[in-house]
Amino acid sequence: MNFRVRGDDAGERGRRKACGDHGFTLIELMISLLLFALIAVAGVALVDSVLGVQGRTETRLDRLTALQRTMLVVSSDVEQVAAGDIVGGGSSLTFRRAAPGVGGVPATIRYALDRGVLVRDAGGGAQALLRDVANVRWRFAAGTAWIDRWPAGDPKLWPGAIELEVTFSGQPSGTIRRVVALPVRAKDVS
Repeated sequence: MNFRVRGDDAGERGRRKACGDHGFTLIELMISLLLFALIAVAGVALVDSVLGVQGRTETRLDRLTALQRTMLVVSSDVEQVAAGDIVGGGSSLTFRRAAPGVGGVPATIRYALDRGVLVRDAGGGAQALLRDVANVRWRFAAGTAWIDRWPAGDPKLWPGAIELEVTFSGQPSGTIRRVVALPVRAKDVS
């Protein structure tokens, strides 16, 4: 007669089952690799997007910095116009600026558009102020009217303000305008 103990039979089955659960099936591995690949692709796309935004932001900030520096230089020069002639119109402007400090010799300043670059020449060589410029226009306040060329004909006239209008060709494009009030004309001392 064969007698079997019920507990022994259950123990054998448990041992057999435990032996088969030590690894992953091929399908489980393929699914986990697919999920990992999807997460990696999403991560790479996110990093690429962030770097693209950062690059565009840096480009715009560099352009804004150059624009602010240009407007500061132009305003500073025009506000220090010394006695002498102002000649300008279209894309160029020439005038004499008082030298910084007391008793300095005035310097001739010239602004012009040269192949898409706004250039400032103070006698010591040209300085590129602003790139990707499509057009520059200087205008002059003569009383209540704005005129495109100076001198206006009467040598006794002095403009009340000078306007600089810059149109950009790159991205972002657009037009910016700066009006600088001129000091009262200095009298020539002979």
